[in-house]
Amino acid sequence: MVRADLHVHTTVSDGELDPAAVPATARQAGLDAVAITDHDRIQPGLDAPVVRRDGVTVVHGIELRVDAGKQRVDLLGYGLDPTPDLEAACERIQRDRVERARAIVDCVEDRLGVTLNVEFHPGVGRPHIARAIDASDADLGYQEAFETLIGDDDPCFVSREIPTFETGRRLLAEAAAFVGLAHPLRYRDPDHALALAADLDAVELAYPYDHDADRRPVRRAIDRHGLLATGGSDAHGRRLGIAGLDAEQFERVRKRLPHPRR
Repeated sequence: MVRADLHVHTTVSDGELDPAAVPATARQAGLDAVAITDHDRIQPGLDAPVVRRDGVTVVHGIELRVDAGKQRVDLLGYGLDPTPDLEAACERIQRDRVERARAIVDCVEDRLGVTLNVEFHPGVGRPHIARAIDASDADLGYQEAFETLIGDDDPCFVSREIPTFETGRRLLAEAAAFVGLAHPLRYRDPDHALALAADLDAVELAYPYDHDADRRPVRRAIDRHGLLATGGSDAHGRRLGIAGLDAEQFERVRKRLPHPRR
């Protein structure tokens, strides 16, 4: 039974759930713990690395995309106590996110002949644009927009300026209790991604896609490098606990985190 969902996005980046609603939503899903891991953003509503809210342990986290040379991967920092360097890096990334979103929207509007209702605020991402496409006069739904128009290498895709793997790892290591690799089998080259995990503390083992993928390479990496296994739903909607850790698995994670502030 999932008791900890350690990969959740909110309206601070490209999720649909308000951060203040996360603890109650987690409790309704039968969770004991949840980690808020917004894209490239420090969570303004959390004033400690770990807090207790509405009877739920809430971990301050972040998901940071980095350039590992051969491909781009996502790092997850848990138990965040933000440093000035990380704050400055996130501000730079968010400025680039807004510029990128404007470029994608311009391309989509020109290509489809529609007007999209997108707010260009910090945290704006492709899910916001896909939702706007779905709500527009375009004959494309949310998933179709990603699969044919704004996904990687699609006609209106625009890449972002992001930190290198080494820089991102350093920034998170200085600010977080531990750093892990997100959804390792999701990348074009999973072996390359898992090799990077040798320089990290953890790797995400449980998540709600790649159902048919062989997870034995992830387990071998965990054993080989002594990594902590994390997991979560990668929630962008309002449903939590689709994937994550059971009580025993989360206990191993909890030991690596600071004590919650009440």
